[in-house]
Amino acid sequence: MRPHYLVLALAAAWAGAAAGQDYPTRPVRIVTAPAGGGNDFSARLVARGISGALGQQVIVDNRPTVLAPEIVAKTAPDGYTMLLNGSSHWIGPFVERVSYDPLRDFAPVTLVDRTPVILVVHPSLPVKNVKQLIALAKARPGELNFSSGAPGSSNYLGGMLFNHYAGVNIVRIPYKGAAPAMTAVMSGETELMFASPGGVMAHVASGRLRALGVGSERPSELAPGLPTIAESGVRGYVCETLHALFFPAGTPAAIVARLHQEVDRYLRSPEGRSQFLKGGVEAVSSTPGQLTATMKSEMGTIGKVLKAAGVTPP
Repeated sequence: MRPHYLVLALAAAWAGAAAGQDYPTRPVRIVTAPAGGGNDFSARLVARGISGALGQQVIVDNRPTVLAPEIVAKTAPDGYTMLLNGSSHWIGPFVERVSYDPLRDFAPVTLVDRTPVILVVHPSLPVKNVKQLIALAKARPGELNFSSGAPGSSNYLGGMLFNHYAGVNIVRIPYKGAAPAMTAVMSGETELMFASPGGVMAHVASGRLRALGVGSERPSELAPGLPTIAESGVRGYVCETLHALFFPAGTPAAIVARLHQEVDRYLRSPEGRSQFLKGGVEAVSSTPGQLTATMKSEMGTIGKVLKAAGVTPP
C-alpha cells in the first residue's frame, strides 16, 4: 500500500473509532411499521431498553409498513436512523415488488426476537396431533383449508411451508389480516390456522381451538408442553416471525458495534426477556453476521417453496 493511501486508511479507521466513542450526541430514531403491531411492540421495548445506556432519547417513528424500509435505505448512514422490521423485510420481495435490496441496502445490527407459529385446528376437526392431520389431508386432498392474512405473513408462510414439507394440499383462504383469519377458524368457517402464540393460546386454554404443534426448531416456552411440528412428522419444518434491527448501508462499523452491544445487553437481561415474554414473543439476539446468515438461509428455503408454489411478485 502506498504511504498516502495508508495514511488515509488509518485516518478513516481512527475517525470510525472516534465516532463510536462519541456516539450518540443527539436522539436516535427507530423507523418501524404503524402503531399496534408486532414491529411497533418490539421497537418500543428496544427504545426504552437502550435509551438510558446511550444517554439519549430513542424515538419510535411509525410509518406505513411498505415505506419504513424505503425511508431508512435512503437515509444518511450516520447512526441516527435505524429500521426495526420483521421477517417480511427479507421475505417480502418474493411476494411484492419493493424498491430496496434487503441485503445490499442495510447494515444488520442484531436479531431482536422470535415468535413461532402455533398450528391450531377447530375442535370439530377429527385430529388430535400433526400426524393425524397429515393423514386426513392426504385422504382428502384439496378439501381442508387454512385461514391466513396477506402473502408473506407468518400465518401465510406457515401454511405454505406445511404443504411443502408435509406433501399435502391444504387450501389457503385469504383474509384481510390475522384477526379476521383467527375469527374464521374459531367460528368453524375455516378448519385450521398457523397463528401467533400471543393471539391464540388463550383460545386454546378455553377449548375454542385445539393446538397441535409449534413451529420453532425446539420446544418453545411460549407454548409449554406443545411438541414441535418438525418432531411431529414434518421434518425440516420451521416457521417463525423474526424481528431485527438495521442501519442504512455504509453506517460506520464502530456505531453498529456500539448499538449491537447495548441492544444485546438489554435482550439478555432478565428485564428484557420478561418484557418480551409478556407480549408473547421470545427475546433473542445475534451478531450482525449471524443476522445476515439467517436472512440468506430463509431467503433460500422460503424462496424455493414460494417459487415451487407459483408465487411471484405482481
